[in-house]
Amino acid sequence: MRVSIFLISIIIVLIACQEQSVMEDQAYKYRTPSFFPKPTIPQDNQATTARIELGRRLFFEKKLSRTESMSCATCHVPSMAFTDGKARSTGAHGKLGKRNAPTLANLLWMPYFMAEGGVPTLELQALAPLQDSIEMDMSMRDAIHRLEKIEKYQNLSQTAYNRPIDSYVIIRALAAYQRTFISADSRFDKWYYQQETKAFTAEEELGKKIFFSEKAACMKCHSIPQFTDYQFYNIGLYENYADAGKELVTYKKSDNGKFKTPTLRNIELTPPYMHDGSMRTLEEVIEFYNTGGKNHPNKDFRIQPMNWTKEEKGYLLAFLKTLTDWNFVQNHTFLPLEQ
Repeated sequence: MRVSIFLISIIIVLIACQEQSVMEDQAYKYRTPSFFPKPTIPQDNQATTARIELGRRLFFEKKLSRTESMSCATCHVPSMAFTDGKARSTGAHGKLGKRNAPTLANLLWMPYFMAEGGVPTLELQALAPLQDSIEMDMSMRDAIHRLEKIEKYQNLSQTAYNRPIDSYVIIRALAAYQRTFISADSRFDKWYYQQETKAFTAEEELGKKIFFSEKAACMKCHSIPQFTDYQFYNIGLYENYADAGKELVTYKKSDNGKFKTPTLRNIELTPPYMHDGSMRTLEEVIEFYNTGGKNHPNKDFRIQPMNWTKEEKGYLLAFLKTLTDWNFVQNHTFLPLEQ
């Protein structure tokens, strides 16, 4: 009899602890800089500490790939501004992907996803690499089957979304966590927004003048504060594109070879460059714009030869490196938790 009463007491305590853990989940406020626009967060995925913790664990979870050999973080390494240093990433079966892995900085403000803009929300974006046969090659059904066997995930799922772990939970938790990847503490930010007058060297100052000049017009597409306008352009990278870009979404020939403007934030840390990783260094990218690109019927009219001198190209390179946010790539909250 005493044993039964003891067991019942233990069960009651466990239930109480479980209920307490649900009650302990707290609203989380994204640390957005005052000089960024006010972000829009989906009503069904407002940030909480449990949702972000769950997303953080899922981001580094290799069970989300068919071979259990890679996670989201395999192609998006925090210390590399969430890129992987490869021209094109290698998937779970050793096959090369189609595009260069983009940085994940400031996704909280991104209006659509993928280089051709084919995915409308961050929640839906997770489905693309997860289910792609070249990338993680994992069906959502199989992913759920693996994760539901792990008590930590089940508990966090109940706490965060009040339901067992499923596709609804997985894609939302990943999105909630990735929205914490906020980068806004470069030397440029310190000069432009925090008014630190001695932020630049003489070479960087000259590069800044080139970047914001009407002739170069870099800021027309790489506009502040995000250093992207989120629009789509053909820059004349090729005369014939193997990847059709935005045409894949619109089916319009006029969109062939158009890709979303990438952010220049942390550009120093994210080689190789271009949608296909075809340029290894920033020097190559600068020289490409200096020559004006290749002929293509859809090439943007602003892509014209700049005729920069060797010194001017060096100045521009120096300025671009002022966009590096070292605190961003060393943020300990972007590192994996113990499983």
